[in-house]
Amino acid sequence: MPAVAAPAVPAAALPVGTVLLAGIVGSTAYGFAHAGSDIDRLGLFATPTEELHGLHRPAESHVTIEPDLTLHEAAKWCRLALGCNPTASELVWLPDDLYETRTPLGDELIGIRAAFLSAPAVRKAYLGYADQQFRKLLTRDRAEPAARRRAAKHARHLVRLVEQAVRLHETGRNLIRLPDPEHVREFGERIADRPAVAESLLADAADRLDRPGVLPTAPDPRPVEAWLRRVRAAHYAAL
Repeated sequence: MPAVAAPAVPAAALPVGTVLLAGIVGSTAYGFAHAGSDIDRLGLFATPTEELHGLHRPAESHVTIEPDLTLHEAAKWCRLALGCNPTASELVWLPDDLYETRTPLGDELIGIRAAFLSAPAVRKAYLGYADQQFRKLLTRDRAEPAARRRAAKHARHLVRLVEQAVRLHETGRNLIRLPDPEHVREFGERIADRPAVAESLLADAADRLDRPGVLPTAPDPRPVEAWLRRVRAAHYAAL
């Protein structure tokens, strides 16, 4: 599927601070996007270090709708990624052509992305999110066309999350651009029509994640802490 053109992010949408890494995520990254799809962006930024020393801490996230943009402060993003949050974590696994901002510190973060991974967190986060999508399918009324489209979207993301969880567990790599998005789309359509179809998919994924994989039992926070301290040093300016 050809890439969907992405409008530029206006400067007014950006927080005070320095964006270290940002790119296009979501359906465009997975290969689901069509001509009418929204362009979702995700990034992380560094708050000026002196602003962290005051009585009131600055906001840790900035979210806008037009454009669809989520930016997390560096420390918050690290906490999310150490829990293997699927949405936050994909920022450091994007194909090169989907990055719109890359700084040296952003490249360093990509270089230590494996340090955030752990088998228990991948299982809990990815299968937990997939199960949430499944529960939505079980309770959603699919009679109306709009509801049916939402059900198909939930089902696609369920399949995508399961595939990513198993791949992470077995290879230690998160493949954001799916190798066969049309298969995921078609499977999602079947699940949207009959949610019970997903039960065997979820059960098989749980079984594969119970087997030995390549991920450690806990993340390695040492390179993450060292990176964050370099960020703070780089963005410190004496008053």
